[in-house]
Amino acid sequence: MSKNPAVPSFFLFGEPLRTVEGKFIHLEELDDRTRPNDWSIRAHAHADLNHVFHITAGGGVMHVDGEVIAFAAPCLLLVPSGRVHGFAYEVETAGSVLTIADSYLRDLTAREPAFAGLFRAPRQLPLGPESTIAASLRELSRELVWTAPAGGAAVEGHLLTILVEALRRLVRVEAATPAVQGGHVTLVARFRELVEAHYREGLPMEAYAGRLGVTVARLRGACLRVAGATPLRLVQDRLMLEAKRALLYSNMTVAEVAYHLGFDDPAYFSRFFAKAEGLSPKRYRDGRADFPSTTVD
Repeated sequence: MSKNPAVPSFFLFGEPLRTVEGKFIHLEELDDRTRPNDWSIRAHAHADLNHVFHITAGGGVMHVDGEVIAFAAPCLLLVPSGRVHGFAYEVETAGSVLTIADSYLRDLTAREPAFAGLFRAPRQLPLGPESTIAASLRELSRELVWTAPAGGAAVEGHLLTILVEALRRLVRVEAATPAVQGGHVTLVARFRELVEAHYREGLPMEAYAGRLGVTVARLRGACLRVAGATPLRLVQDRLMLEAKRALLYSNMTVAEVAYHLGFDDPAYFSRFFAKAEGLSPKRYRDGRADFPSTTVD
């Protein structure tokens, strides 16, 4: 059997990758891709596309980087870019999928900073009868195919209405947390970017702090305040996330996963994984054998 170390990455599901820039958005019926795939969407990722799933009937289970999120209509599902995700839908589940490019989301967040928290993590948000999202999506769908004057402004207006409602529902769902100073948030965001680029390299914390122009103590304080974890824990969490992705969505051996993540000794990787997760990599993989496969039938 050939090795399959990478999770499939698509433009839209099943479509070849291509560069996405500017104010790209896309809206389609959920049925367009779920029905041809027998209501099961295999694990995949999108490098720079964020999704808002509006589920109007049915339900199912969403798998995101090892996390299992059950959902039932009516609800929203928020999937950030770069996250490995797959679905097992109930037959005849209905709804729509709104896709927003990272470039557009950054532009909107520059104008409304509160949007920064909307795609920070995968979410399932229940909707009540008072929700206006269905109506906004209908209007958005119509504007996307019209050539009427000020169409771009109309599209963005409906998009903003959808994002604002999603954000306000998210705020209500989340437990209240103390406000943190913007400087700490920025520092931790920059640290996470460095971690994303270098987590396989085993860099000491002094190297991260040096590249950020701060002391290790300051970096540690910011991470504890914003993320509730030490910088080392955030690096280890990122390693664990990638390890779980490889174990769940590839056919690499445990040793190959270890080398893929920069470990010189597979046995040390197994101990690292077991200490963090409470079970060995093999037992973790065996226990999650029902996750959506990356293999195409």
